[in-house]
Amino acid sequence: MKFETKAIHAGQDPDPLTGAVVPPIYQTSTYKQDGVGGTRGGYEYSRTANPTRRALEECLAALENGTSALAFASGMAAEDCLLRVLCRPGDHVLIPADAYGGTFRLFDKVLSRWGVSYGTVRQNDLEAVDQAAAGRKPKLIWAETPTNPLLSVIDIRALAEVAHAHQALLVTDNTFASPYLQQPLDLGADIVVHSTTKYLGGHSDVVGGAVVVKDPALAADLAFTQNATGGVAGPFDAWLTLRGVKTLAVRMERHCANATRVAEMLAAHPAVSEVFYPGLPGHPDHKIAATQMRGFGGMVSFRVAAGPDKAVEICGRTRLFTLGESLGGVESLIEHPARMTHASASGSPLEVPADLVRLSVGLEDVGDLLADLRQALG
Repeated sequence: MKFETKAIHAGQDPDPLTGAVVPPIYQTSTYKQDGVGGTRGGYEYSRTANPTRRALEECLAALENGTSALAFASGMAAEDCLLRVLCRPGDHVLIPADAYGGTFRLFDKVLSRWGVSYGTVRQNDLEAVDQAAAGRKPKLIWAETPTNPLLSVIDIRALAEVAHAHQALLVTDNTFASPYLQQPLDLGADIVVHSTTKYLGGHSDVVGGAVVVKDPALAADLAFTQNATGGVAGPFDAWLTLRGVKTLAVRMERHCANATRVAEMLAAHPAVSEVFYPGLPGHPDHKIAATQMRGFGGMVSFRVAAGPDKAVEICGRTRLFTLGESLGGVESLIEHPARMTHASASGSPLEVPADLVRLSVGLEDVGDLLADLRQALG
C-alpha cells in the first residue's frame, strides 16, 4: 500500500463486533479474564496493552516501514524509555550541536546523573562525527533532521554508515519531517523517535510520543521497560493521534507549500538577516534535503537584523501566528527559541542565537500569513 492508504487503513480494520469504520476508544483500565490467565487477545491491563493504542502503534510502524512501534505519553517519555533500554552507566552518546532543548536537558540534567555522558557535534560534518566517534566509542548517535530550531538537514544514509562503522546505533528524531516527508529506517537508521504531539497528531489537542524500530528483540525490550515504567499513551490520546494521522499526507503538502512562500518572503525582507529553510536553494543542505525528503517541511526560522529585542517584539506583534511553544498543528505559531523552547540550552554549546525567531507555518491562507508577518516586521 502507498503511504496515504496506510495512513488511513494500517491497524484500523473495521470493528469486528459492530462494523464501525473508526477504531473504538477502549477507555478501560482492565479486562475480564475467562478464568485465571484466560485473557482475550492478550489484554489484561491497559498499561501493558490497549486495543486503541495498539491500532496507533501498528499504523506508525507501517508508516515508518518498521517492524514495531510503541506509543508513549509524550515525546520525552519515548526518548527516556529508549535511552533506559539502550544505555548503561559509562556509555557515551553523540548528539547534534543544535539539538532540541528538551533532548539536551534530558542528557545534560537527567542521564548525566546516571553516568551516561554526551558530546555534541555538527552532524552534517561527517568527518567531525567520525573523529568524535573514534575518540569516545559512543553507544549510539542521536540525530535530528531537520534540526530544531536551525533546520540543518543530515545525510541519514551517510551518518548511518559512520555510526555502524563504530558499532553505534543511529537514532533519528523524525518529528520535523514526519514519516510522510522522510523515512529514516529506509535510509539506514536503526530507530526512529517522534513527538506525535506535532505533525502526526496535527491539531494541537494531544500530547504523545513514539519509538519505531526494525529489530524485534529491541521492540520486546522496549515493551518490557515501557510496561515497567508506565509512560504509555492513554486510549483517548491514541485515538486522537490516529485520527490526525489519517490526514497527514494532505496536511504536509499544505504545510510545505505555505512554508516555502513564507521563507521566500522573509529572505527578501530587509528586516531579516538570515533565513533557515531547507527548501531555499541557498540553504547549505538543500541538495541533501531534496534527495532524502519528499518536501521541505513546515518549519521556518529566521534571524532579525535589528537584534534580540526586536526579535522578541516581532513575536508579540503577530495576529495570526500565535505566540506559543510546540509546532506542527493546523494553526501557525511563532516563538523566540532562546527564551522559550531552548532556554534550557542557554550558556551551553547548544545555545541558539538570541535574535532567532521560529515559525510553525500552518494551513491558513498563505496570503493572510504573509500579510501578518509583514506587519509584524514593520
